[in-house]
Formats: sequence, C-alpha cells, structure tokens
Amino acid sequence: MTTYSPEFLGELPFKKGALAPFKLVKESEHSHQVGLMAWSSLPEVRETFPELRWLYAIANGGSRGDTDQSRRIEGGKMKAEGVKTGVSDLNLPVKRGQWSGLYIELKKMPGKGVGPSDDQLEFIEFARAQGYAACVCYGWREARDTIIAYLTQTW
Repeated sequence: MTTYSPEFLGELPFKKGALAPFKLVKESEHSHQVGLMAWSSLPEVRETFPELRWLYAIANGGSRGDTDQSRRIEGGKMKAEGVKTGVSDLNLPVKRGQWSGLYIELKKMPGKGVGPSDDQLEFIEFARAQGYAACVCYGWREARDTIIAYLTQTW
C-alpha cells in the first residue's frame, strides 16, 4: 500500500483564501468541494495524478440568487441550459479498470438532514449501470481518498 505525505494529502483548504492547514470556515458542501478542488490542484498531487486536471464540478444544485424572484429566473435559465436534478456534483472522466469514469456526490460531514436525495441515488444507480464508478462521499477527505483509490485501482 502506498503511503502519502501530509503535504500530498493536503491538509487544506482555505483560511482567508490561502491554502493552509485549516478549519473549514463554514461546514458546507461548498466548502468541502472547494477543499477537494484545491487539493486536486496541488503540484505534488498533479505530479502523481495528472488526470486530475480533468476533474470538474457539475453545477446542478445550490441557491442562485438573493430573492425568490431572482432564484426563479436563474433556475429557469439553468433548466433551459440542461441542468438536471440528481446529477452528481463531480465527475472525473478517466477510465480505470472496468469503470469509464468516476462520479461523486459530495455531502458535508454526516449529521442531521445530510444525505443524498432519491434523485441523487437514482442517478448513481444509473451511472453505475452505464459503466461508471459512482458514490456518495461525506466531506472532502473521503472524496480525496475515494479518488486516490479509484486512480490507483484499489477501489
């Protein structure tokens, strides 16, 4: 089994916008996703896994706007552009073994009301049936560990 340095594992994410050992500013899915993307951009991580260049977010959730009206308008625009309810948060379009790529539904750390929706579970089931690895990860560290396991085929 490969052992990774603390620097490689990236005890991130941010403290006032700078990469540093941290406490999450706010315990949210957003902060965990930002942390994961920051880790995946570290030079030592990219050196080991250059494929992480292609890890990307899928903008399918979250609040968009400050008022009900602005949220409805923005939601309507996004729906017209093809946003789909339930699609996972992240995709790594890199083939490994039997899998065509990896989808991750990222949740903040387990707690009250935290978990995938029925639509998200349905998408994960669909993605798996299409030959993708797909899972729910709680927190950026679990997502990081999942990505490492996927890329090293120790999944």
